[in-house]
Amino acid sequence: MRKCPEISSFGLHLLAMGLMLCDHIGLAFAPQALWMRCVGRLAFPIFAFLAAEGFRRTRSRAGYARRLALGALLSEIPYDLLVFGRPFHWSGQNVLWTLLIALGCMELLERARAAASRERRAALAGVALLGGYLAGEVFRTDYFGPGVWMVLVFYLFSGGGRQRLGQLAGLVLVNALLPAGPALMLTAEPVAVVLPIQHFAVLALGLLWLYRGRQGLHGRWTRLLCYGFYPVHLLVLAALRTLF
Repeated sequence: MRKCPEISSFGLHLLAMGLMLCDHIGLAFAPQALWMRCVGRLAFPIFAFLAAEGFRRTRSRAGYARRLALGALLSEIPYDLLVFGRPFHWSGQNVLWTLLIALGCMELLERARAAASRERRAALAGVALLGGYLAGEVFRTDYFGPGVWMVLVFYLFSGGGRQRLGQLAGLVLVNALLPAGPALMLTAEPVAVVLPIQHFAVLALGLLWLYRGRQGLHGRWTRLLCYGFYPVHLLVLAALRTLF
């Protein structure tokens, strides 16, 4: 009997980094190559899934939050250089801030589950869901409020079966809330369909459903790679664009 293909957590990290690199190369050097941006749409759902999985499995949520906060601080100038062409630009913040907000929301949802009264559960859940969305919008973090919700989709719906239906419905909703961005024109006479590239993000579920809970390679160096890749590749691409 043929064994079902499987991707470990580390494998998903590598895959997401490659997809993100393709997206950012397209952003920096080939903005008309929409296929690169379409491929890149699959990266954030994978990172969102890994953030929710990391929150569930980490030994220290405080340490996890500190690592995300440090990564967000180190990535902000490289992000601004690549996206806006200047070292400081306040109209948009890098995606690690989005993940950090989502981390706080998941902590609130955990406390809501443990709350003794129905009123307190409802209040904490409301703050997590609405407050997290508003925080992403107000601080203009990458993917905004819907990006925070994408992480929460994977936190609330984990596992197989009906949980996957929840993931699918959640991603369709979240991507409908996000700015459509550029679009592909698909034509088959006499029909023409306009497909926003953001909708390709839903295809990431096909990769995520190959995950079976296996961590794969892990340790200090793999953690450094996963956290360090984001600011380093942003800075390198920004420098290359300036030089060439």
